[in-house]
Amino acid sequence: MIKKVIVFLIASNYCFGQLPNTDLWLFSLKKEKDVYSIEKGENITKRDGYDNQPSFSEDGKNIYYVSIQEDKQADVYVYNISDKKSVQLTKTKESEYSPIFINSNKKINCVVVEKDSAQRIWLYDEKLGVQTKLLFDEDSVGYYNFLNEDTVLYYKLTKPHSLRARCLSSGKDVWIADHPTRGFKTINRHEFIFGVKDSVNINFYIYNSVLQKATNYCIYNSLNEDILWHPVWGLLKSEKSGILRFDEKQNKWLALFDLTSFGIIKIARFTFDPKDKKIVVVNDIKAN
Repeated sequence: MIKKVIVFLIASNYCFGQLPNTDLWLFSLKKEKDVYSIEKGENITKRDGYDNQPSFSEDGKNIYYVSIQEDKQADVYVYNISDKKSVQLTKTKESEYSPIFINSNKKINCVVVEKDSAQRIWLYDEKLGVQTKLLFDEDSVGYYNFLNEDTVLYYKLTKPHSLRARCLSSGKDVWIADHPTRGFKTINRHEFIFGVKDSVNINFYIYNSVLQKATNYCIYNSLNEDILWHPVWGLLKSEKSGILRFDEKQNKWLALFDLTSFGIIKIARFTFDPKDKKIVVVNDIKAN
């Protein structure tokens, strides 16, 4: 079964001049009894420009991320945690976003903005950094996530934007919702959580793919779309320099981590390694 991962893309209509100035910060997680704390923060990119969309390798030793440097080209880089060094993986004429290594196909999946501006999910050779094949032939993919080894959830840049599910073996495509958030997380191989935006709130729903039914889960009074589903804490979301969790028993949002003391201004994205030993956070440096 494919691990629970989520990855994000900047849509191709996002002007390069408007890209945020972002850095990746790597923190260690410390556990005492059942209480976690964050310590040992380190800026692992530390430069002006766009470094974003991180994901851990399945062994937790590497971090894949997207960097846009002087050539204004989006490429995939790999940061080795032990060596504390980044190596450029892709160097193509296309722009690669949302890199994630999936063990079942032994490839890195990326959303690629192609020469004709099509946005499709491609598989890349992890060592050579070259395209091998399309995951499936669908244009205008913004963000994606694997529900299981045969089902891909994807955010399609339609009017309005929509959340859809594609069965890889049959090609069947199912509409889930309009106006979704860019964050949608796998809970198990049959269920995932997603948000729907109105003008001021995000309503979160849990969707069961067997029953083909969405059930209201909770609401949050903010349009920040960055979320995760954690096997212990459940639904997590970032808000400014903090990470919140939704407590089902109390039916309210509680503070989990506050990274203000580390100089974090606004968390744009965050993700945990498979063993909950580390967390990587994207800091939006110029956020107000």
